[in-house]
Order: sequence, then C-alpha cells, then structure tokens
Amino acid sequence: MRGASAVLTESLPPCRVRKAVAYITRGDDLLVFRHRDFPLEEVGVQVPAGTVRAGESPEQAAVREVAEETGLTTLQFVRYLGGLDYDMRPDRREVHERHFFHFIASGDTADSWLWHEEHDGARHPTAFLIGWLPQAKGHVLAAGMGALLSRIGDR
Repeated sequence: MRGASAVLTESLPPCRVRKAVAYITRGDDLLVFRHRDFPLEEVGVQVPAGTVRAGESPEQAAVREVAEETGLTTLQFVRYLGGLDYDMRPDRREVHERHFFHFIASGDTADSWLWHEEHDGARHPTAFLIGWLPQAKGHVLAAGMGALLSRIGDR
C-alpha cells in the first residue's frame, strides 16, 4: 500500500520545462547518439536536446546543446520547425515544452565519434557515441524526439 504522500505527489500538476531539440542533417542522414555507459533500453537513441536556461532563447539553447553534446560548432541553421509538449510521466513529473530546430552539418563531418559532455564541471562527463541514421529510421528515437522529423522536408 502506498502512503498518503505518494498519492498527494501524484495529484500535483507536472512541472513545465522548456527544451530545445536539434535535428542535424547531412544529406538524408540524421545525427544521433547513444550514451556509452548506460543501457540502450534505458536511454535510447537521441538527438541533441536540453533545457533552455534563464535568459536564453530556445534557438540559443539548441546551438549550445549541440556544442556540449557533440562538439559541433559550425552548423548551418535552416529553420525553426515548431513546438509541441511531451509528457514525461510516469518517469518524471514534467511536461517538456519542446522547440525543434533544423541544422545542416558540412559534408566533411565525421561518420562517427566519441564525445564527452563536460556538464560545466558540475559532475562527471557523459560519454556519447555519435553517428548518423537515415532520417527514414527516425522512428527509433527515444521519448518522442522524432515527433517533428517529417517537417525537415516541408517548406
């Protein structure tokens, strides 16, 4: 039997968290990564994304997150693809207000690499295995991250 505090917590509305998501393409491929040190079934295949900081626009957050999570700093901005909400429950009591952006990587970007996100020195670095996935296989992305992939080809 669960305690009264668990029931009370579940009845609270979820927190809203602003997020930026970056779709980086190279031809028909999409840049993706997975965590090297965590099971795939726990964290899945992802694209660069993260929380929008205070005083930062979602586009600025997308550019920052790409640099932090992949090391890429010279991308061509294409456009804002739109926004939508994603409910993280039951894993977290949060609704992510996601803003999606499309960027293009240069043709000479490596096919795969290992990158360590430093987290501003606040915790141990996170190791990411980065590579490319055909956009048509974007349905494998974790936690609804592929929700607006179809808009890349829209104009």
